[in-house]
Amino acid sequence: MRGKMAKNDIPKDRLTGSLRREAVKKHVAAIHVSGKLTLLQRKLSNVLLLNAYDTLTQAQSFQMDARTLCLMVGYNSNDFETLKQSLRGLAETVAEWDMLDGAGQQEWGVSSLLSYAKLKGGVCEYAYSPALAEKLADPKVFALINLNIQRKFTSGHALALYENCYRFHRTGSTGWWPLETFRRLMGVDDSAYYEVYKHLNAKIIKPAVAEVNRSSNIIVTPEVRKRGRAVVDIRFAISQNPQLAILDLDDGAGHRRAPVYERLREMGVSDRLARQWMQHHGEDTVRAKLDYMASQEGVKSPAKYLAAALRDDYGGKTPAVPAAFNSARALRLRVIRDLAAGRSPTQRDADKRLFLSQVEDPAARADFENHGWMSALNAEAIAAFWQDLFPAAFETG
Repeated sequence: MRGKMAKNDIPKDRLTGSLRREAVKKHVAAIHVSGKLTLLQRKLSNVLLLNAYDTLTQAQSFQMDARTLCLMVGYNSNDFETLKQSLRGLAETVAEWDMLDGAGQQEWGVSSLLSYAKLKGGVCEYAYSPALAEKLADPKVFALINLNIQRKFTSGHALALYENCYRFHRTGSTGWWPLETFRRLMGVDDSAYYEVYKHLNAKIIKPAVAEVNRSSNIIVTPEVRKRGRAVVDIRFAISQNPQLAILDLDDGAGHRRAPVYERLREMGVSDRLARQWMQHHGEDTVRAKLDYMASQEGVKSPAKYLAAALRDDYGGKTPAVPAAFNSARALRLRVIRDLAAGRSPTQRDADKRLFLSQVEDPAARADFENHGWMSALNAEAIAAFWQDLFPAAFETG
């Protein structure tokens, strides 16, 4: 089962997790999900969790635009059949945990990864069992992986290895896993062929390790423990990948990847201040202030001027509608601006990437990247995009 892969990147992630309790160093306090998930199913599981994470233990169900979901996972935005198959696979997959609870008592449990999922009216609705939601919501137990890294993986075994190692990146080692447990995590526990360590190492471990070390923000090194001549346990030492860790670990929301961040750095704003502004004011607001500043003459200190513009709200809180636009177009732009502002951070990012996937002209792409939904070169296409998402949005009477 394979979905059609979108050319453009999926949205930036917005959450990271960590493992802070001392117990984590001594116990595999983690939720294990069958490695039999395909690469796309595993990515889908992570995106659904990201979408639900903020209200995971409060809400009974969660919703997400199906087209947005397809784009983020890597399907063609209209490939709903593959999406259905993947959702079915998640509902049939068991998540298992075996850990110490807050009182120090051992707790074991199993739950389907999704309690249900449905597609209706272009919306994906889904839910987790209460017991699993409680476990997933604890960042000390489950580390939400970076979606900017996830998109780089081409192997399901490599992504499974990354997920099961990354949750221990703070401790530096996964701890020892019985080889049977490791085969289950990789989804090959029902294969007699991979009961032979030589085969497991050549076909699963070495390729997965190579891809994790090449594509992710960590470096993993396998170590084995033998009983006689037979390998019985395996663990992975974990260190940061110096080539990727700076960009992808705990960076607020992947701000360094945004065009706005590059503009700030080019004008001399420090890395830390640039990310702080983007985190506090939002990427769209910072972009709007940059555009406003560019329209002003005689700015001698751009960084200081921008700081004042953000502090004192030069030009208004939202990008101003150009005065040259007629009233009908100004009204349409205001509607678009309000629609975009009403979306969740995950949806806003995915909306932009979905729109860009439909823009082929380089000049039009550049104008959208610089001006967002206020892009004059893409005005008609932008209106059509939002009309498609919200058919009644532009009705005036």
